[in-house]
Amino acid sequence: MRGFWGKALAIAWKDILAEARTKDMVLSMLVFSILVIIVFNFAFESSAEQTAQVAPGVLWVTFTFAGVLGMNRSFVQEKDRGCLEGLMLCPLDRGVIYTGKMLGNFIFMLLVEVIVLPVFSILFNLPLFAPRLVLITVLATLAFSTAGTLFAAIAVNTRARDFMLPILFIPVVVPVIIAAVQASGLALAPGPGEGYWSWLQLIVVFVVIFLAVSFLVFEYVLEE
Repeated sequence: MRGFWGKALAIAWKDILAEARTKDMVLSMLVFSILVIIVFNFAFESSAEQTAQVAPGVLWVTFTFAGVLGMNRSFVQEKDRGCLEGLMLCPLDRGVIYTGKMLGNFIFMLLVEVIVLPVFSILFNLPLFAPRLVLITVLATLAFSTAGTLFAAIAVNTRARDFMLPILFIPVVVPVIIAAVQASGLALAPGPGEGYWSWLQLIVVFVVIFLAVSFLVFEYVLEE
């Protein structure tokens, strides 16, 4: 198990170092996210009560499309530079490659969210450091990463790879988006937020299912 995680972390660290040199993925996700939040902020000028109802949807639409943008780039760069074939030639279990890429995507999304959340909080005049909001953000981001990494690997082998990932990915993660929006609304509400943990459990179940499915099929996805 130590060897598995050591190799997976090495792949994730490789992606982090490559991104630190170019900053292409994080910057594109960050600029896109901030622009979308600013546009929505001007589009929904309303009362505080209406803002609290609209803000969770705005937040997760932003994170969803920013995540698609970043995860698509993660495998496109590997494919174009011939690095993906190099990884496949290494004596590694395919689950190691999946875990390493998934951790990299998870870290990049979290980094963007850490920067975007204060901007979102200021523009929509909502509390930022709500522990329940932080928890739902981390879990939903993990869910996006587990599913998005698998579908990004599928999409990169198609001709229309720039369009294929959102077509495959977004319909599958609709339950996560709905759960994240509902749980975020409850987390930002002043009351106790009944039902918050139920939505959280739905996201956890999604993560477990997609981790299991990805480990089973990722080898065949890479070979295709």
